[in-house]
Amino acid sequence: MTGVMKLFIPMFTEAWMGQLVNAGIPFIAFNFWFVPIMETVLGILLLRGTYSRVASMAIIPIMFAALYVHVAVDDPALFPLQPKFPIVPVIVMVMTVVILKSGGGSWSKDLKYTIKKDNS
Repeated sequence: MTGVMKLFIPMFTEAWMGQLVNAGIPFIAFNFWFVPIMETVLGILLLRGTYSRVASMAIIPIMFAALYVHVAVDDPALFPLQPKFPIVPVIVMVMTVVILKSGGGSWSKDLKYTIKKDNS
């Protein structure tokens, strides 16, 4: 589930709360809001190519927690539109490792800033 879906779609909001409770994640009230907001902000940064490597480093611990939730929670009803196997967190972690290694790409704001800075 993306951050926006966790916050604004009731079915996903309920599933998100159930995942937090069933996985035994601490600070449920804090994590209920913090994680989806961070997922959204970090996703926007990656989409824009702004601070790509920093955003990738921040996403990795979130995805490790998501991986844990997928393994720890045994109620399939708490994973709407997702398989029980943690495919999405694994794919996102692999993609973030690629971004950490290679950067945001040729269209990223990071690269445009670096080129502009080098030409000055």
